Amino acid sequence: MNVFEVVAEPRRRQILDELRAGERSVGDLVDTLGMTQPAVSKHLRTLRTAGLVDVRPDGRLRWYRLRPRPLAELDAWLLPYRAAWADAFDALAEHLDALPSHTSEEHP
Repeated sequence: MNVFEVVAEPRRRQILDELRAGERSVGDLVDTLGMTQPAVSKHLRTLRTAGLVDVRPDGRLRWYRLRPRPLAELDAWLLPYRAAWADAFDALAEHLDALPSHTSEEHP
């Protein structure tokens, strides 16, 4: 499974969002996300296989942390598309600015 397929799943994106703040244990993620432990572990395994997270064992606990490099590669791929979005939004803003303005007095 490639990085795009992995981050397409909303629950995995939620896990990545939680890991932005720093290391989290599986139990922390279970409590925060309201998911079952097996579901969180399954998503973490997928994220780890894709290289998006690292795990650090500490006794019985497993601490997961974000690996930003694959996300930076994803961001670099999206960069040209972001420019296209910006151009489209600029064109929309110009179009809206060109429309006649209506005040609240004109339309009660």
